[in-house]
Amino acid sequence: MKTFEQLGVSAPICQAIEELGFVSPMPVQEEVIPYLLGTGNDVIALAQTGTGKTAAFGIPLLQKINPADRQTQALVLAPTRELCLQISDDMRDFAKYMPSVNIVAVYGGTSILAQIKQLKRGAQIIVATPGRLIDLMNRGVATLDHVNNVVLDEADEMLNMGFSESINAIFEGVPQDRNTLLFSATMSKEIEKIAQGYLHNHKEIVVGSRNEGAENVNHIFYLVHAKDKYLALKRIVDYHPKIFAIIFCRTKIETQEIADKLIHDGYNAEALHGDLSQDQRDLTMQKFRQHLTQLLVATDVAARGLDVDDLTHVINYGLPDDIESYTHRSGRTGRAGKKGTSISIIHVKERRKVREIEKVIGKQFVDGKLPSAQEICQKQLYRAMDKIQKVDVDEEQIAPFMDEINRHFEYIDKESLIKKIVSMTFGRFLDYYAQAEEIERPEEKRGAARGDRGEHKEKKGPRKAEKGYQRLFINLGKHDGFYPGEVMQLLNRHLHEKLPVGHIDLYDKFCYIEVPQHDAAKVMRAINGKYYHDRTIRCNEADDVNSQKPAGKSRKQDRRGKKSNDWRALMAAADMEEGWARRKPKKRNK
Repeated sequence: MKTFEQLGVSAPICQAIEELGFVSPMPVQEEVIPYLLGTGNDVIALAQTGTGKTAAFGIPLLQKINPADRQTQALVLAPTRELCLQISDDMRDFAKYMPSVNIVAVYGGTSILAQIKQLKRGAQIIVATPGRLIDLMNRGVATLDHVNNVVLDEADEMLNMGFSESINAIFEGVPQDRNTLLFSATMSKEIEKIAQGYLHNHKEIVVGSRNEGAENVNHIFYLVHAKDKYLALKRIVDYHPKIFAIIFCRTKIETQEIADKLIHDGYNAEALHGDLSQDQRDLTMQKFRQHLTQLLVATDVAARGLDVDDLTHVINYGLPDDIESYTHRSGRTGRAGKKGTSISIIHVKERRKVREIEKVIGKQFVDGKLPSAQEICQKQLYRAMDKIQKVDVDEEQIAPFMDEINRHFEYIDKESLIKKIVSMTFGRFLDYYAQAEEIERPEEKRGAARGDRGEHKEKKGPRKAEKGYQRLFINLGKHDGFYPGEVMQLLNRHLHEKLPVGHIDLYDKFCYIEVPQHDAAKVMRAINGKYYHDRTIRCNEADDVNSQKPAGKSRKQDRRGKKSNDWRALMAAADMEEGWARRKPKKRNK
C-alpha cells in the first residue's frame, strides 16, 4: 500500500492531511494525484461521491501553486453553493501549513461585494459556482489569464442544471495551455462533448466501473399504490430505528409536505429546498451533519454538495426523471468504505424505470416486501430495551432525589415498573400499529415483467382510478406548461388546504388527476371556471368525458391499432376546450 509521500505529496500538505486522519491514499487519489502533479495532463475521472475526490484534485492544485504570485492560478467549478463551500473548506484544511496560499469561494445567494473584496486581496485558487463566476468576470474582478489548472467537480450535475453555456464562457476566459480535470459520477454524451472541446489527449481514470452505482450500496424498491407512499415511508423508517437518511422528493412542494407530515407524526425531520432562505438552508444542513436531524427531506438540487459520510439510507420518494440523478442520489450513502442502502418507493408505472437503472449501474434491485406491523414493533421494542439498558446513571447527581423516588415507587413491583417504562418509550408504535392495516401491493399487469407490455396497454386508453380515489379530467396539459408541480400549486391555491393526490397522467392538451372520492366534488367546485394564465379551467369526472364516446362503431373497430373511439372523444373534448380557451376571457368583476 502506497503512502502520500510516495505519491509525491509535499511535506506541508502531508503534515496537514495526517492531522486530518488521512492514513493511506484512496484508489482515486492514488490514480489522480501523481498524474496531476505533472503538466499537460488532462483527466476525466469517473468516481462516485465519497471516494476522496476533493483530496484527489485539491492536493495537486495546492502543491502546484506559486505562493509568491497573488494572481489566480487554479479554478474549481462546482454546481452548488453547498459543494463550493465544502471544497473550499477542505482545501483550506489541506493548506494549513501553507500560509501564503489564499483560497476564495464565490457563489450566489450572498453579497457579491464581500467576495469582490476577497478577490482584490489576491486569490491563488478560486472555488466557484458558474453563474457567480461569470458575473465577477464581467465586472473585471475575477481575472483568469494566469490559470493553469481548471477542475470541474460533478460536471454531469452542472450540465443537468443547465450550466453548459456558462462553462463554455468560462473556458473562453482561461488560457489554452492549461490542465483540465473533469470529475463525474457518470460518463454521459454531454461529458464526452466537453472532453472533445476542451481537453487535450486526456486520460480517463475510472474508480469502479463506467456509469456504475456506488460499490457499497444495496438497491431496494417497494411497489405500492400512490396513496400508500407516505404510509410505506413510515414503515421503512420505523423498521430501521437507527436510520440516518436523506429522503429525496421531486418538487419543493412535495418536499415540504412530506417533512411536515413526518414532524407532525413525531419524527426528527427537516425540509431542504430552494424556497428556504440561504441562512435556513445552512442551519438545516449544519444540524443534519451534526446528527441533530435524523431525516432530511430534500430536492435533488438542494442536497448537492451535502457531504455526510455516515448516511445509512437514501430513500427515493419516487424515482427521478433521469438515471444520472438516481446515481447521484444513491451515491450519497455507502461512502468511505461503509455499507449503505438506496430505497425507492415506486408505483407500477415506475417499474420499467427500475430496469433501465439496473442496466446502467450494473446492479439488480431487490424487490422488497414492506415489514409487517409485528416486525416493526419487535424492532422498536428491542431498541427501547437497548436504550434503557445503556443509560448512564450519574449516582452523585441522582443521589439527593433517591429517597423521594423510592417512596414514589414503593408499592410498584419490578415487573410492573419495567412494563411502564417500556410502554412510555415504545407506546406510540404500539398505538399506531395496533390498528394499522397491511399495505396492499398493486397488481402488475400480465407481461409487465417481460418488457412492460402491460404499461404500453395502459397508455392506449384511460386507466381506472385506485381504490378510494376519483379520476378527474382537466383541460390543461404539457403545452400549457402544466406539470405535476403546477397541479399541486393550483389545488393548494384554490382549496386552501393540503390534499393527497394519486396518479397524475399528463398529455399535451389535457391531464388526469386522482383525488380522494370524498374530495372530488370540492376540487371541481374550487377550480372550475378559474384561470390558468389565459386559459379557463374545466374540470369534471373522467367518466363524464369518457361517456362522450361516439356511437355506431363495432367492438372490432374499437380494437384497431390506432387510437380507440373513446380516446378520440377525449382528444376531441380537449381540442374543444382549447378552442374555447383561445377566446379572449371576459372581464371579471373586481
